[in-house]
Amino acid sequence: MSLLLQAPAALARRALRRPSPLAGRTVLVTGASSGIGEATAYAVAERGARVLLVARRAEELERVRARIGPAAAAYPCDLTDGDAVDALVEQVLAEHGAVDYLVNNAGRSIRRSLALSYDRFHDVERTMAVNFLGPVRLTLGLLPAMREQRFGHVVNVVTWGVQVKAPKFSAYIASKTALDTWSRIAGRETFFENVTFTNMRFSLVRTPMTAPTEAYAGRGATPAQAAARVVRALEDRPLTVGTVAGALGEVVNVVAPRASDALLATLDRVFADSAAARGTPGPEGRSAG
Repeated sequence: MSLLLQAPAALARRALRRPSPLAGRTVLVTGASSGIGEATAYAVAERGARVLLVARRAEELERVRARIGPAAAAYPCDLTDGDAVDALVEQVLAEHGAVDYLVNNAGRSIRRSLALSYDRFHDVERTMAVNFLGPVRLTLGLLPAMREQRFGHVVNVVTWGVQVKAPKFSAYIASKTALDTWSRIAGRETFFENVTFTNMRFSLVRTPMTAPTEAYAGRGATPAQAAARVVRALEDRPLTVGTVAGALGEVVNVVAPRASDALLATLDRVFADSAAARGTPGPEGRSAG
């Protein structure tokens, strides 16, 4: 019954200026070496949490850990390596006990039209590996301890694309939709153990992941602004956090699907593939996670 009152309880806590529920808790953040993950790590540390930093790049991860200080610990890990994820789970549980909050932030975005993707099935494989299989494996490893202690919360950084279904993002949005749906179902199975999930359906955020797309230059929220929303989701534990545009897109997809297809097909023709998508030398759109 307490979860049914979660929203009003969160409003009351803010109105009364009570301390953050993150204080004294253990928060694991993936993709913590840059972008949203790095900004989230700083923000939860400021609220008194113990922060476990996970990312591929050990040097960048150590930089973030050093800036936070004794309240942080760094765990270099490639989430596409199943054995490495299992070892990470074992080490974290041995050193810290149950993780109270998990932020599945590490991810890969690929913006590429179907016409350029016929011989690139590996785009689908690698986005699924980073955006779905890795987070699910990590979450499954940490869930038993959360359920045993009868508390836990998982925040997934996904995309408003799961609602809008934007062209040129078929591999990326499919992988994020899989995580969004998996978590929604998992939350129903863990409801009575007080273990919950939030899907953060972000619009554009200015991170290294979006940099290869020229049309995004200078657009979107800053990592700090996105991190503030992640922290709010950690504290309040809502089911979803999204945008008005995403919600409208979802409604139009249901009530006028062909009109929605026509609109987005037109936008698909207007906004061309980026130089990176066409094969021009440059970094692929991947986060630092």
